Amino acid sequence: MSKHEIGLIGLAVMGQNLVLNMANSGFSVGVWNRTANTTDEFESSIRAASADKVHPGTAERISGYHKIEDFVANLKTPRRVMIMVKAGGPVDAVIQQLRGVLSPGDIIIDGGNSDFRDTNRRHEELKAAGLRFLGVGVSGGEEGALKGPSLMPGGHLEAWPFVKDVYQKISAKVGPNNDIPCCEWVGDAGAGHYVKMVHNGIEYGDMQLICEAYFILKNALGLTNEEFYNVFKSWNEGELESYLIEITRDIFKVKDKESGEYLVDKVMDTAAQKGTGKWMSQHALDLGVPTTLITEAVYARCLSAQKDARVRASKSLKGPDAKFTGDKQQFIEDVRQGLYASKLCSYAQGYVQLDAAAREFGWKLNNGNIALLWRGGCIIRSRFLGDIKTAFDKNPTLENLLLDDFFKAAVEKAQPSWRRVVATSVQLGFPIPVFTTALSYYDGYRQARLPANLLQAQRDYFGSHTYERTDKPRGQFFHTDWISESRKAQ
Repeated sequence: MSKHEIGLIGLAVMGQNLVLNMANSGFSVGVWNRTANTTDEFESSIRAASADKVHPGTAERISGYHKIEDFVANLKTPRRVMIMVKAGGPVDAVIQQLRGVLSPGDIIIDGGNSDFRDTNRRHEELKAAGLRFLGVGVSGGEEGALKGPSLMPGGHLEAWPFVKDVYQKISAKVGPNNDIPCCEWVGDAGAGHYVKMVHNGIEYGDMQLICEAYFILKNALGLTNEEFYNVFKSWNEGELESYLIEITRDIFKVKDKESGEYLVDKVMDTAAQKGTGKWMSQHALDLGVPTTLITEAVYARCLSAQKDARVRASKSLKGPDAKFTGDKQQFIEDVRQGLYASKLCSYAQGYVQLDAAAREFGWKLNNGNIALLWRGGCIIRSRFLGDIKTAFDKNPTLENLLLDDFFKAAVEKAQPSWRRVVATSVQLGFPIPVFTTALSYYDGYRQARLPANLLQAQRDYFGSHTYERTDKPRGQFFHTDWISESRKAQ
């Protein structure tokens, strides 16, 4: 007799924790892994796990299988199978196996960090085969997977009612009564994975902004790690309250067990990346939208990876010798304000890209609900996501978050501090690409006229690319023989 409400394939740490979360929440789960030993070890570990990880009755609700046929045969219909394996080829390989044992109407769910383009393709291929496919963004890391992640489901809308109860029950909860799930339908095809990609891109930007704030304060003011702890503790009690500010605060307290010195100072300054930030930047270029902040955050990681080259360059390339001489406490406040304003620009850019993608693929995205998905369980959860929800509730067609009254006032208030931080950092020779590009984006966006008129004239000069005129209706294009005209004028 079929017994499991859902099945999961892929028992790495994220997969295991999602299974435990589902079973802890009262759902019966079947599991299968390509390596049978992993399945057996997981079942054994459940019996030995602590009570905070495995609740009473959980072990009885989980069953492992060595054969995929047995795994599928023990799922309730329509069968719901969640895949948690490495993105790319491994996902396609598992889907191919499932196609041989599933029936029309069954549901395949990819919960990995898949490229949305792959999700678009799989959605169409499986629909043609009579199967329903969901691409679900999962954020929150290992702890979130176990205790409540942010979930961003998209794909075949008819499949959503069959998994809604499971995913909303296991997701993080927010709100005054802690009862609003951080999981709601996003949109068709690859929309769920696209929103997850944008989440990760914003995460790149947030992390780099925090690192630049740290670099500025460390090098301009010489703050100690104890002082950094107090600064970030204070910041987390105000507008900047967020998961990333909170964990950054905690990092400054940890000491190395070997040396007794602060561990953060022992960590090599080379940052890794898994690609989702890069995907967002690449697609921003495809869409023609200026997602500059996240792109600079990706480049900052690339530059950090060139450690040996930077060490060599540091021995020969010179910069300013100036020292900061201003008011210490005021500068800390300036950095806080600049960080806040820059973060607002990051989210504004992210939503502009979401809107552009929605137009490109015909998705009907609810921007306010997307902000709610990120309020708990995920890496970018923060206080002002509620303000983003409010902004889009007031104006669902809001063109840019910076035009909302709340965010416009916040940036106007922060502007003097923001500009002082950028100007001071440039004078002192500090690399702050994301602070700088955020301010440049804001200044560019608020300009009614940019120097692109000269650029378009250059393009028409050497390539006959034509141009529009300010004194003619939009959509009319003109060409000038610039060589001849310039000679006449000389």
